[in-house]
Amino acid sequence: MSETEAPTPNVTEAATGGTVDAPQIDADEPESFFSREYVSQIRQEAADRRKAAAEAAQRADDLSRQLFLAKVAATGKMADPNDVPYSPDLVADDEALTAAIDATLAAHPHYASRRPAPGTNIGQGPQGSPVAPPPSLIDAIRAQQGR
Repeated sequence: MSETEAPTPNVTEAATGGTVDAPQIDADEPESFFSREYVSQIRQEAADRRKAAAEAAQRADDLSRQLFLAKVAATGKMADPNDVPYSPDLVADDEALTAAIDATLAAHPHYASRRPAPGTNIGQGPQGSPVAPPPSLIDAIRAQQGR
């Protein structure tokens, strides 16, 4: 095509059966599109940021669950802190957490901790001063001989 010839319009069939002229790109205009490499780079950066945001959200959820379990365990009311259903709203509200633990224990009393309260005596373990062993015959013979 020479410089004096007019460009031929690109004609396509429209859905209605007629012809439509496709838009023409003038060679004298500056390029108004971004390069393929730049678009790929921007898309990769966006994908990396979405991935990092998803990982951060997952990490925040994991830490929230750990804090929830630690707070339930700190009350000492439950044998297993995992028995209380997790709710992110309960992490920040101690009164609601205590109410949820009490409701769980009311519904399932066997979930209660079986550890005695600190300072209580349940009759196990060493009690009082140690008792001296009863004398034996061998100890009496050794005592007589002076050994």
